[in-house]
Formats: sequence, C-alpha cells, structure tokens
Amino acid sequence: MHSCRCACGRTSVDKGIEAAAAAGRAISPFSVRPQRSAERRTAATMPVSSVASSLLLSLSASSSSFLASSSVSFLPTSSSPPASVAAGRGRPSASILRALRAEATTLPVISFTGEKVGEVALDIKSASPATARAVVHRALVTDRQNARRGTASTLTRGEVRGGGRKPYGQKKTGKARRGSTRTPLRPGGGVIFGPKPRDWSIKINRKEKRLAISTALASAAVANDSFVVQEFDEEFSTGPRTRDFVAALQRWGLDPKEKAMFFSTELDDNVRLSGRNIGTLKMLTPRTLNLYDILDARKHFFTPSAIDYLNSRYGTTVFDEYEGDTDGEDDGEEEALEEQAEDEGTTEEAAQDEAEEA
Repeated sequence: MHSCRCACGRTSVDKGIEAAAAAGRAISPFSVRPQRSAERRTAATMPVSSVASSLLLSLSASSSSFLASSSVSFLPTSSSPPASVAAGRGRPSASILRALRAEATTLPVISFTGEKVGEVALDIKSASPATARAVVHRALVTDRQNARRGTASTLTRGEVRGGGRKPYGQKKTGKARRGSTRTPLRPGGGVIFGPKPRDWSIKINRKEKRLAISTALASAAVANDSFVVQEFDEEFSTGPRTRDFVAALQRWGLDPKEKAMFFSTELDDNVRLSGRNIGTLKMLTPRTLNLYDILDARKHFFTPSAIDYLNSRYGTTVFDEYEGDTDGEDDGEEEALEEQAEDEGTTEEAAQDEAEEA
C-alpha cells in the first residue's frame, strides 16, 4: 500500500483514518485509499468525432451541390447523437431499418419546349440525417471498390529473368557489393512490395444499397436539383441530332457544361445517340442506375415512367417487406440476379456502341 507524505509528516492513510473517526465510523487502515494527484484524477479524454471520406467530400464540394445544400444535409446536427450511437451495436441492416423515413417531394413536369405543364410526386424513402452520410458513404465505397479489376502485377527480384551471375567481384573494385543485376536497387531489377493480383470486392446488403440510392435521389429532389421531362422520343424520330439535344437542355434550364443525369426506363436509339456525345450528360436506365453518377451530377431529370419506377422500386411498399427482417442477411439469389442483369445491360450497351462505330 502506497501513501504520500505531506509537509506535516502525516500520510494520506493517517488523514483518512482521522476523517473517519471524526465522522464516527470505524475504518481499517487497509481500506483507506491513498489520495491521487490532481493530474491522475483529471485525465483528459478526446471525444470520438466522425471523419468524412475524402472521396465523398470531393464529390460534394466539386459537383454535387445538393450534398452541401442548406435545405438538406447528410451531416448530423449538433443535437442529434452520432451515427454509431444511434445505430447501436446491432447489425447495420437492422439499424438502417429503424432509421428509415419517407420523403415525399413534388417535382415540376416540363415539356420538350421548356414550359411547365404540371407536377408529379416522388415518394421514396431515405435514411435519417444522423445515418444518411454513413449509408451513402458505405455504398459509394463498395461500388468504387468492386469496380476495381485487381489485375495489377509486378515482378520481384526472384521472378525477373536473368541476374544469376554475380556481376563483379566482391572486393577490390571500390563499388558496392552486388550479388545480382536484378536487385531492386538497380534499373531492370525487381520491385519491392509491388502490387499483385487480388480481389478487391466487398459485400453490402441489398437493402442497404437500395437505401443509399433512394437517399441520394431524395436529397437531390429536396434541394430542387431534379425535374421531370415529358417523353420526347418522337422529337428525334427523324434521326439523332446532338445539336437539338443541347438546345433542349438549355431550354430546360441546364448548362451543357455542367454535369447532369438523365434517367429513363427505356432509351430510344436516336435519343441515346443524340446524347452520348455530350460529355457532361449521363443517360441511365434501371440496369445502369448507380450511386456514383447520382452524386456526381449537379442536375437530375427524369421521364414520367422513370418516376413511377422509382416510386415502385424505392418507395414505402418496397421497404415494408424488410421491417420484420432484423437478421441483416441478404437474399443471395436475388442479389446475384440483379448483378447479372446489370452486367448484361452494360455489355449490351457497349456492344451497340461498337457496332454503330464500326
């Protein structure tokens, strides 16, 4: 038992016994704890703060204005608890289901000539502000990491051809000792700790991926960065015209130099050919809809059929079927079918582009 001695010669144990005796309580000398110093009593602790990813911050700062909009934000408020506290220690999918909330937004409907002809409701679910940034960030990192092929490969000094003979003698040369010409220290040698082929893919729950996409779309709608355009396939029935497509974008209030996303359930061949030469425009279908292009675009415009698809795919009725499922597991077969459909859609579009260019 340690005790500190003050200037008067009494130890902290003596002071504790005297204080207990003054209070009328019997106490053993071995039950008295020595007084700790002020520095040990007031140990400083650093609060844990959430660190945003550089990729998501670069997107929000450069081309995703709705992420930094004052009307909606993925950043949790000062009064709300952090995402880790709100989510708890349970599995991610269960916490996401508890954080779901509906976001019904009215979008203006514009004709091909640029006149407002009505309104349509976009009723999809999104995550709460306390967990929205974490959900979107996780889905974005998953999409970008799964897109990596992982084929980068380098040769070590043992894999490089040659270098079996000692280049010169060990001594009497004035040079550094060399046992092989394929040492990593010389040109033409191997690579130290270089990349090797590996699998970068990571898993994300299907319901979490859907929630991230619907959250991004709902945020863009709340920030007034989205609108609906009437079907205009007949305007390009005579043939593809990129000039007419650019003029239509200007009538709709879009700058051809700013990034935009056009989402439609089906793309007419002439419409697709008219818009594919516009580098800032991304034309997506249900098979190619992805989170990165949604966040990367400043403006989003849809067709009426696309709004119906989003309401049926990411609306309230879709997530109701998961409310009783709290185990956080995926439907593996359905997820595999969705990925296979997306791959087939991408392959078909690439084949069509190659055939047209040929």
